[in-house]
Amino acid sequence: MLRQAQHERVGSALLAALLLAACGRVERPAQPVAGITKPSARETAQCLADLTQLGVSFKVLPDRETGSGCGIAGAVTLTDIGVPVTNLTAVRCGEARAFTGWVRNAVAPAAYQMLGSEVARVETFGSYTCRNVIGSARSAGRRSGHAIANAIDFAGVTLRDGRRVSVLNDWTSPDPATRQFLQTIHASACKRFGTVLSPEYNAAHRNHLHLENDRAHFCR
Repeated sequence: MLRQAQHERVGSALLAALLLAACGRVERPAQPVAGITKPSARETAQCLADLTQLGVSFKVLPDRETGSGCGIAGAVTLTDIGVPVTNLTAVRCGEARAFTGWVRNAVAPAAYQMLGSEVARVETFGSYTCRNVIGSARSAGRRSGHAIANAIDFAGVTLRDGRRVSVLNDWTSPDPATRQFLQTIHASACKRFGTVLSPEYNAAHRNHLHLENDRAHFCR
């Protein structure tokens, strides 16, 4: 009787396993969800103090993760850097500080000196969006700097005299002053941001400069 009971238990366990397999239920460990890299609290506090000292108006945003490898941490919304800027939402503080310095000390002076007009508006294609790198098959599976609000895509400027200078239309402009303006602010960006990608990099950047504060020392 004991041996028969043992056989019945083994048979029941085997039957249960077969039924689970037939239903396609195979138990596997859950895949880990990649978190976002975060600046230290001290680094963010210093950056916010720097923005305040620069006279920048901004709103501090709460940290939050919005997906695997996506989210915002140590980020702000820039409300006034001295020149109107389009399409910016969340921006990591270090990126906001670098962008502010670039606009004030490179873009605005270069426009006045080379194009003879002040900047009325800086145009961008935005900052934060949860997506992977685009335009590069080698890096297609990697999250973009935009996924953590650590990059801004600069599209061009509108001048006070009504002219518009864009990366798309003027990167190879027949006008030497316009072409030199874009080349000058590109060179300046390479000194302020870790990664700068231009139309010289690939077709995906034909209409903007990708400006990312990642300390990668990569400029194209």
